[in-house]
Amino acid sequence: MFTVAVLFSIYLAVFGLKVPFHGKMEDGISSLREAQEEFLGVDAVEKQKIKPRRPRFYPCEVQFLDSVNNLVEPKDYVNFTQFYSGYRDREEKLYGYDRFEPRFGGHQTLEEREQSFYARNQTIHCGFVEGPEGYPSTGFDLDEKDKLYMSSCKVVVSSCIFGSSDFLRRPTSKLISEYSKKNVCFVMFVDEQTLLKLSADGNVPNESGNIGLWRIVIVRNLPYKDMRKTGKVPKFLSHRLFPSSRYSIWLDSKMRLQIDPMLIIEYFLWRKGSEYAISNHYTRHCVWEEVLQNKRLNKYNHTAIDEQFNFYQSDGLTKFDASDRKTPLPSYVPEGSFIVRAHTPMSNLFSCLWFNEVDRYTSRDQLSFAYTFLKLKRMNPDRPFFLNMFKDCERRALAKLFSHRAVTPPAAS
Repeated sequence: MFTVAVLFSIYLAVFGLKVPFHGKMEDGISSLREAQEEFLGVDAVEKQKIKPRRPRFYPCEVQFLDSVNNLVEPKDYVNFTQFYSGYRDREEKLYGYDRFEPRFGGHQTLEEREQSFYARNQTIHCGFVEGPEGYPSTGFDLDEKDKLYMSSCKVVVSSCIFGSSDFLRRPTSKLISEYSKKNVCFVMFVDEQTLLKLSADGNVPNESGNIGLWRIVIVRNLPYKDMRKTGKVPKFLSHRLFPSSRYSIWLDSKMRLQIDPMLIIEYFLWRKGSEYAISNHYTRHCVWEEVLQNKRLNKYNHTAIDEQFNFYQSDGLTKFDASDRKTPLPSYVPEGSFIVRAHTPMSNLFSCLWFNEVDRYTSRDQLSFAYTFLKLKRMNPDRPFFLNMFKDCERRALAKLFSHRAVTPPAAS
């Protein structure tokens, strides 16, 4: 009987059941709860019980045209800053370096970096930099047939999945016009690991290399160990991957496109007179907040974040002030999962500069967006860059958001 009584007491302590005792129904508060209150205090235990609700965000109405029929590019739309940017495609072995290793982003000096911010005729680093003759490829290798296809694209919708991090999200075909299906290139970049995973899921490319609207382009020899950093190549350098294209739309692989791409280009670029469009972040607007959030969630090595952030502050980056009417942007932190671009000289330059910051520092591109834009603007006061930073709720109207297949661990460096 004593043993039964002991076991029954333990059962009550663990599960806290309500039981009748001396003719009364007791609350059955477990001894574990009492121990917590004694050790942590009643207030602390009560706080543990109250979990803050995650805020929910919704799309808002966007005044798209009813159809792509009779859609015509405005005649004055091409009236943007004009200059020529050449791209460094090869560099020689650095003098005095016995263990020279070619890098996809090249070995840009601080002086070259500074000069690259001027909107003028010059040759700059912008990825795809090979080493001297005889050295191996620096990465992002594509089949010649894919290069030929990509060189024919005039309007592009692109995304990527590396490291099997996502499921394949096909654009909603019934919402895409026949015009766009015939005239817009839908390209999904994947590595070989992802292709095997997609095939296991039942997504096998047809004879043309397509899965639905997506043309599957296999990338071999990934340029970075950090998959997130590798993903910035197609995200920022669409003008280099699609050399004949005039417009491009980027969406993260966790999103499914639900609006016709030509309607998106008409609304966010043509109608707004912009050459680059990206949404603001839904909660954070200052880089200082973004830095703290990246550290809090261990998104990247803290020392690397500090190095990048300290450099930006030393070069003039200041906190975002929403009350300042002269603030050039409605937010200093973008939600970079959806980008709409015209491949104009300033848009291409900004993309190269932003990519170079990711290459030099961390893959957390939200840390470098405002600095890159503000520095470009500061160094070219007479050469405007028309950037449309639209509302996050508008971004949510463009595509349906899903969860990642798996969370890629933070980079170790």
